[in-house]
Amino acid sequence: MAKLKMRYVCQACGSESNRWQGQCTDCSEWNTLVQEAAANVTVFAAKHNLQGGGRPIALVGLDAAVALPERMRTGIEEFDRAVGGGIVPGSAMLLGGDPGIGKSTLLLQIAASLASAGKEIVYVSGEEAADQVRLRAIRLGLGGAPVRLAAATSVRDILTTVGQGAPPALLIIDSIQTMHSDLIEGAPGTVSQVRASAQELVRFAKERGTAVVLVGHVTKDGTIAGPRVLEHMVDTVLGFEGERSHQYRILRAAKNRFGGTDEIGVFAMEGAGLAEVPNPSALFLTQRGEPVSGTSVFPALEGTRPVLVEIQALVVRLASGATPRRSAVGWDSGRLAMILAVLEARCGLSFATAEVYLNVAGGYKLIDPAADLAVAAALVSALSERPVPQDAVVMGEIALSGEVRPVGHAALRLKESAKLGFERGWAPKGTEAPKGLVLSSFGKLRDLVDQVLAQ
Repeated sequence: MAKLKMRYVCQACGSESNRWQGQCTDCSEWNTLVQEAAANVTVFAAKHNLQGGGRPIALVGLDAAVALPERMRTGIEEFDRAVGGGIVPGSAMLLGGDPGIGKSTLLLQIAASLASAGKEIVYVSGEEAADQVRLRAIRLGLGGAPVRLAAATSVRDILTTVGQGAPPALLIIDSIQTMHSDLIEGAPGTVSQVRASAQELVRFAKERGTAVVLVGHVTKDGTIAGPRVLEHMVDTVLGFEGERSHQYRILRAAKNRFGGTDEIGVFAMEGAGLAEVPNPSALFLTQRGEPVSGTSVFPALEGTRPVLVEIQALVVRLASGATPRRSAVGWDSGRLAMILAVLEARCGLSFATAEVYLNVAGGYKLIDPAADLAVAAALVSALSERPVPQDAVVMGEIALSGEVRPVGHAALRLKESAKLGFERGWAPKGTEAPKGLVLSSFGKLRDLVDQVLAQ
């Protein structure tokens, strides 16, 4: 019997090596190489005739008529919004998120909603027993939903079971890292096992028209564990974000072959499970009775949904000789340093002897450069102890020259702000004011500073 050739596969990125080493040369992770048996591939030295032996495939034109895929509405509007309007039959979805964030709770609520609507739903758990899933369903008030449960880790057994008779409308696998395929050697969770198990499940989804949802574990840096090819194999990649210490959760699509990747679904974790939040701005705005210095409101944009968030700043003067500290939560610290430098160089404000703290309320994370002007307004307000008007929203991108640059979808942001009761808007020049909102335009950052100091 021929001796099996061994290889070492990185469990973080999937790269292969002929020998073990402490650090992966591709992703620089430590102690991630695991020994696996290499595939037995016979290499022929003879020339291959690639023009014969295969079967011809049908070619179609790009202008051929095609029908839009029908979607299954789950009844959970925030989830349907994030995936583009509902689940597409025959699609494969990958849901990732931190432990305890609520992935299983969300999927159980989706399964119960679809099953109650007459769809056949199969929920397979590789981490919990069926009784544990039942107890969670009872706690969520979903104990009467006709969801079919199973506790299994063998992909062959799962596909044999669901392949009998009519295929289910939805198959949930919780999680893909616990699945095992007997076609590949290795323990569950290894790169080869995750790849092979996902490939079999995705193939079943395409052949039988069953929508498959795979739950994926995440690494310490927030990326989905396993080979990167896993995200390429599925049609939709969803991330369930949020801090367990905070109430809100955000469902965001990082990839979607059947819709956009710029929509989000917002949920709030409550005692009875995840509740939809139709007005996310209520989560991120502080209710206060009187104006407070160091705060400003920024109309962020998530897809087609404006979300108003509060930016908070604190400036503390230090004694001479002390080293000031810069800290930002929910905002890029490098961009904070840039805005502070522009305020000093172009506007004459001094932050050299002060500690600066910046926070985005509610645990929200901002990456939109349109928030530059709102951050600057909060910083100037904290430094001068003069509050920004409570009924004003601030947006605009700041250039290194001190100019205020226009932002995308400004009309949509301001229109939603007016609906939520804001009466004033501070925005770049050239922005059109919607009905019911008084607009103050700024061409230079110095104009904003003068506006804040005049309050």
